[in-house]
Amino acid sequence: MTLARLRPHPVPRPGSTGPARVAVFTDDPGWHGARLAEAFSARGWEAHNVSLQSCGLDLDEGSSGVRIPGFDALPDGAFVRGVPGGTLEEVVFYLDVLHALRRLGVLVYNPGQAIERSVDKGLTSFLLHGAGIPTPPSWVLRDPDAARKRLEHELGSGHELVLKPLFGSQGVGLARLRAPGDLPEPAACNGIYYLQRFVRAGTAKAQDYRIFVIGGRAVAAMRRVA
Repeated sequence: MTLARLRPHPVPRPGSTGPARVAVFTDDPGWHGARLAEAFSARGWEAHNVSLQSCGLDLDEGSSGVRIPGFDALPDGAFVRGVPGGTLEEVVFYLDVLHALRRLGVLVYNPGQAIERSVDKGLTSFLLHGAGIPTPPSWVLRDPDAARKRLEHELGSGHELVLKPLFGSQGVGLARLRAPGDLPEPAACNGIYYLQRFVRAGTAKAQDYRIFVIGGRAVAAMRRVA
C-alpha cells in the first residue's frame, strides 16, 4: 500500500533513459530488499540497494550536488529502508544527503525530517507527549545524579525503568533497571540517559502497533504480539 502512492506510472527524470530508477537506502537488504524490489518492479520502477555510508555531497562545478554509487545522475526516487548508526557527525551527514536529494526535487520516502523525528527517541517522545498521545512517562537526562534520583524516585513509587539508547533499534542496548545500582556510568550510554517507565503486560501477551502514515493519513497498520 505504501508503494502504491509512489507514482504508479513513473516518469524518468529529464535526460534519463530507460525505466525510472529508485535508490533504496539500506545496509542489510535481506528479504525486505527482495520484497521491495518486487513491489517496485510491479509498478514500473527499477530498484537499486545502496548504503548511505557510500554516498556523498559532490559540490564540484557541473555536479548535481549528491553522489550515489550506481547512479550517473540523480535517481528518480529514493526509498529510505534504514539509516546507519554512528557518531553524531555521521548521522547528521546521512540526513544531509536525504535533505539535499529532496531540495534537488527527488521524491524521498521517508524524508530527512521524518527520520529526524523518529530516529531520536527523545524528540519522538516529546512530540507524542505534545500531541496528547498516551505513552509511558519518559525522561531524557545528561546529569547522572539527576538520572539516579529519578530512578530512586520511580523505584520508591513501585515502578521500574527501562534505559534505552537515544539512537537505536531492534532492542539493542536496552536495560531494565530494578535497583539503584543498575544505572550504568555515563560512558555506557553515550552520556545521555533516556529513561522510560516499565509497563507490565500483566497476564496478557505484550503487543504493539506499527502505523504507516503518508501525507498525514494512516494508510496501513500492523499489530505485533510478543
